[in-house]
Amino acid sequence: MTADTELARDIYRRSHLTGEFTLRSGVEANEYFDKYLFESDPLMLRRVAEALAPLIPEQGVDALAGLELGGIPLATMLSQVTGVPTLFVRKEAKTYGTCRLAEGGDVEGRRLLVVEDVVTSGGAVLDAVTELRDRGATVERTICVIDRESGGQKNLADKGIELKALFTMTELKAAGAA
Repeated sequence: MTADTELARDIYRRSHLTGEFTLRSGVEANEYFDKYLFESDPLMLRRVAEALAPLIPEQGVDALAGLELGGIPLATMLSQVTGVPTLFVRKEAKTYGTCRLAEGGDVEGRRLLVVEDVVTSGGAVLDAVTELRDRGATVERTICVIDRESGGQKNLADKGIELKALFTMTELKAAGAA
C-alpha cells in the first residue's frame, strides 16, 4: 500500500458518514465526508498538509488563502510545512474594524493559492475568488483535499481557476473499500 493510498484509507475511515445530508450546493447526498474529523486530529492534519505540499506550484504563489472554515486549518498547517505565508479568507468581509475579507495581510497585487477542504460544485471557491480578485489579487489555482467530482473542476475551469485535488471521491471510496 502506498503512502497516498494509506492516507486516503485513513481519511475515509475517519470521516466518511452515511445518512441523509444536504450539501452547500443544495444537492442531497447519502454520504458525507466530515472533514473536521480529520482536520481536528493534529497528526492526520499534518499528514494531509505534507501530502498537499507538492500540489503548490514552485513559483507564482505569494500566499495561501485558506477559506473559512475548513480551509483555514489546512492552510495553516500547510504554511507550517512549506513556509508559504497564509491568509484567512472570510465568507464575507467584516463590517467593522478593518473591514477585511482576508486576515493576515493585504491581497492586492499578490498571487494567491486558494486552499479548501472539499469541493463539490466549486461555489464557495468561486465566491471567494471573485471577492479576492475584486480586491486586486491574482487567483488562478486552488487545491483541496477532496474533489467530490460533482462539477467543481469544470465550474472553476470555466472561470480560469485550475483545481488540483489530493483525492477524488472515487479514490477515497476505493481506498475505503480496500
